[in-house]
Amino acid sequence: MEATKSPVPAVENGSSLPASIIVGQEPPQGVGHSQGQEALKDVTCGSAAGIVGKYIEYPFDTVKVRLQSQPDQAPLQYTGPLDCFKKSLKQDGFLGIYRGISAPLVGAAVETGCLFFSYSIAQDAVRAAFYPEMRHSAERAERELPYHVLLYCGAISGAFTSLFLTPIELVKCKMQVPMETTAANVKRPGITSIIASIYRHQGLMGYWHGQFGTLIRETGGSAAWFGGNEGMKLLFKKINRSRPGHERDELPVYQRMTAGAVAGMAYNFLFYPADTIKSRMQTEDVKQITGGRSTFGAVGKALWKQHGLKGLYRGCGITVARSAPSSAFIFTVYGELAKRWPEPHT
Repeated sequence: MEATKSPVPAVENGSSLPASIIVGQEPPQGVGHSQGQEALKDVTCGSAAGIVGKYIEYPFDTVKVRLQSQPDQAPLQYTGPLDCFKKSLKQDGFLGIYRGISAPLVGAAVETGCLFFSYSIAQDAVRAAFYPEMRHSAERAERELPYHVLLYCGAISGAFTSLFLTPIELVKCKMQVPMETTAANVKRPGITSIIASIYRHQGLMGYWHGQFGTLIRETGGSAAWFGGNEGMKLLFKKINRSRPGHERDELPVYQRMTAGAVAGMAYNFLFYPADTIKSRMQTEDVKQITGGRSTFGAVGKALWKQHGLKGLYRGCGITVARSAPSSAFIFTVYGELAKRWPEPHT
């Protein structure tokens, strides 16, 4: 007997579901296609947003890496972010501050695309496992899940993304550090030579040198990133609803950008020490660590012994400052592109 295809009365969330779903039959044609379209949207829009954000933040990121990786012997090469920026401009010129941006652009596309994609996947998995009443919602409304669950989904997305991000950040950090020699006839190593050097001295696993630091930063940082954005948006919605004529949940652009800016600052500040240790590990000369790579714990202990907490937060101010506009644009660009994404045909 053929299953009926007629819609059933609307359920509490206001959607009408096909009877084949209710009785456990095969989902209607187009559901898998719709999920594929959603995944493509997350990756494409997230990648484009990440590239925009990287162009904004890269000069500040170069200063941050140089501050984190400068030798420990006194006097320090740079007295602070402004001094580092001035000396970098004098030594390398304006384009020099953007040196090595090709790898970070790829990294930004991979990181942001993976973050938004895995964040959505994590939410779908949680809905299927713990909130079955939400599985067939007509819209993938993130507000349906409790706030603490969104934090958990953000942490999962960060852990997943760290596996793809570590090799790219390793090359980026080595490109950003200034050369020790100032000889005019010495050619700076390019991306391909750095990639080849890492493999020659450390093998395939050398590309994941500093993975533990990236894992800590991305897992906790992504929870703070998505959590900061979601929390601020919830706060703005609550404020807007208390005003006459603001019953809609749609937030104006300035509120969405503010939420993104807060998210970026939370991401960078809370887990900055892990990023400092990772940058120190990834800027070491591969020739000097052959046969015994430095560990996350050893590098962290040495930094703490030499400089204390201040050393672990070296360059944090400029990092938090640049993360505000960058993250604001990332979330806003992603949201605007996602709204204009063609609806899947079912």
